[in-house]
Amino acid sequence: MNDKEQVSLGRRQLLKGGAAMAVAGLGSSVALSTNAACVPQADAKFDEVVDVIVVGSGFAGMSAALQARENGSSVMIIDKMPVFGGNSTINGGAMAVAGSPLQKKEGIEDSVDVMVADMLESGRGMNDVEMLKLVCNGTSESCDWLIEHGVEWKPFVQHFGGHSIPRVLQTVQSSGAGIIRPLIKVAKKNGIDMRNQAKLEGFIKDENGRVIGIDVRQGYYFPKERTGKMVKIGARKGIIMATGGFGNDIEYRQMQQPEYTNQLDSTNHAGATSEALKQMMLLGANPIHLDQIQLGPWASPDEKGFGTASQFNTIATYPSGIVVDVRTGERFFNELADRKARADAIMTRRDAEGNPVYPIGFTNAEGAKDAQTLDWGLKYNVIKKADTLEELAKIYNMPAKALKDQVARWNESVTKGNDSEFGRPMQKAMLLDKGPWYGVRMWPKVHYCMGGVKVNTASEVLHLVTNKPIPGLYAAGEATGGIHGASRLGACAVAEGVVTGRNAGRHCADSQAVALKLA
Repeated sequence: MNDKEQVSLGRRQLLKGGAAMAVAGLGSSVALSTNAACVPQADAKFDEVVDVIVVGSGFAGMSAALQARENGSSVMIIDKMPVFGGNSTINGGAMAVAGSPLQKKEGIEDSVDVMVADMLESGRGMNDVEMLKLVCNGTSESCDWLIEHGVEWKPFVQHFGGHSIPRVLQTVQSSGAGIIRPLIKVAKKNGIDMRNQAKLEGFIKDENGRVIGIDVRQGYYFPKERTGKMVKIGARKGIIMATGGFGNDIEYRQMQQPEYTNQLDSTNHAGATSEALKQMMLLGANPIHLDQIQLGPWASPDEKGFGTASQFNTIATYPSGIVVDVRTGERFFNELADRKARADAIMTRRDAEGNPVYPIGFTNAEGAKDAQTLDWGLKYNVIKKADTLEELAKIYNMPAKALKDQVARWNESVTKGNDSEFGRPMQKAMLLDKGPWYGVRMWPKVHYCMGGVKVNTASEVLHLVTNKPIPGLYAAGEATGGIHGASRLGACAVAEGVVTGRNAGRHCADSQAVALKLA
């Protein structure tokens, strides 16, 4: 065989078998199934068959399942964890919506084009523009859809960092559970088969290369990889991957960002790992932007995971307070910049040996009035209360005079309506003219994966070589890559999850069904 023939054969094998050659570089954190290479099965038989299988039960998964059901398909949701919802349940429950009724009520002018521009700026221009437009165009209608399914929003609009104007709605619970629980209730009412402790182990293709089912380990006890019983479940119309990111897969995330070691905490739940992504890659799915991993700039080192500080800082400190360097008592960044800019700025606060010097974020009672986790933060000593600025300075060992001078400069900026120090948007800015004061130590945590598999505007997963859809395979939410570019704006995870989930559910449910056999 000559060189030309060898190259041709190698290319044909890649096109036929997907990215199996990448196994060696995928790491050891997942035990690959015997079906990992996904060899086509001409006469596959299944233990069960439905129209649509959704893998994952967060914002994207629940939205995809409900939309597919509303479009007339039978639907099954599987989730490897014992509790449905994944990261979405512990998310802050905030959704960016362009052109909401609440914006209009408050006299805020917004548009899809402005939201797209904001996300492009935050993403450093790396965004998939067509998918970005799809998400932004769908926020208003999907917000109404969520309300129809029982989601309740607070009666005011919030201004999150990186957004040029206030456009963020938040559930009354200040939690993603305020979205997940109503959707689960509706899903069960509408006959969607929901199965927890059911782990995807591999895909099944037919002789034409179409994905027609999955190998599932039922009765799985995370993270015990060999627990449960293997079954084959077929999907006549397709499989929707809504499996989230890999923020808590320390080994795999460190392959993408070596500095993100186990010394850096994560807001993600324990099941936010990479095995589902790897299984898609074995099919030939095109992974993009995997090294773009977001740090949440509102977290505290004084508690594990998402905690109480994240919600407090998002609702109170950032829009209604300031953040200062503990050594100088002075601000050092724009508190309403995008997440990457804020996290990068905070991570520069280190001593001569490179150890963190935790900045202090603070506001007063007026700024903290809507922060629902304030009492819990105080109870667990994550948030600390001071009656005066001098007392606040003493608690955190800051120079009192410098801190008071900084607050005076801030109040002057609020009065003028212009932040001359760091160019912060001032629509929601408030005077910090009286106590009591509430402070919290701050340090970023791994929060969100901007990278994932590439999809088209029909939510079909694209092959890394042909750039054509892998038949029968769809993806939505954080499992996909490209929408957010280098950095996701706050409250855009819910927007992306719900809009792309519904988009995937609609396209999958409306696709041509194939005939499958039961065992």
